Formats: sequence, structure tokens, C-alpha cells
Amino acid sequence: MIRYTLQCPDGHRFESWFQNAAAYESLAAGGHLSCPDCGAVKVEKSLMAPPVRAARKAAAAPSDTPETELARLKARIEAESDYVGTGFVKEARAIHDGEAPRRPIHGEARPAEAIRLIEDGIPVAPLPFIPTRKTN
Repeated sequence: MIRYTLQCPDGHRFESWFQNAAAYESLAAGGHLSCPDCGAVKVEKSLMAPPVRAARKAAAAPSDTPETELARLKARIEAESDYVGTGFVKEARAIHDGEAPRRPIHGEARPAEAIRLIEDGIPVAPLPFIPTRKTN
């Protein structure tokens, strides 16, 4: 398959896919191509520029790096939720059962414990970072 940018005499540009270059030539010669905007059947290939990525360093500003985004996410989660440490499973169950006040929490759980929470209908998700352990 090949994609061409096409243009009619009125300057309307559009893209279309063809099985190969010969298929385009055959359809164009037979008048089987038309502009979707004005219906003109005289359609020609237009100058195409392939999408080119900028160099990695130029493309990603320092504030847009995955590490920076992850640091922002970590800061937001830690600021907007309570750290319950290794008591996460017990606290998540208590909140779910209405025995503790509803609030966002984060903490630590073994994978098997987290799976049991999910199986019991308690929504949890792994964090893409290790929480900062709070003391006192």
C-alpha cells in the first residue's frame, strides 16, 4: 500500500491510499479519481513530505520528559492522598466497607493482596513509583 497526497486544479489537497504506484497511474489515466471537495477528475500527485521527528533532545523540552511527569504525578498523589503504609490493604477494605472515612489513600501491598482486593471489587491500582515513607 502507498499513500499519495493529491491535488485538483482548484488547489484542493487530499490523501488517498493505493495498492501500488501502478494502481494510481491506472486509476488516474482512466479518470477514476476525483476531488472530494469539488468533484474535479483531473487529479495529480502533489509534493509530499514524510513526517520526520525532530531530534530527541530538541523534541522534548526538559519539563516534558517522562521523569518530570512522573515526579509531578508522585507529588500530586502524595499531596492529595493519605499515606497508610503497610496498612493499605486493611484501610482500603475499611473504606470500602464504610468502616473508615472515604478518602484517597496510597500505601504498600503485596501483589497477592492487591489481587484479592480487586477480586473483592475494591478498586486499586499500582503506582509507577515507590511512595515516600512518612514517619510520624
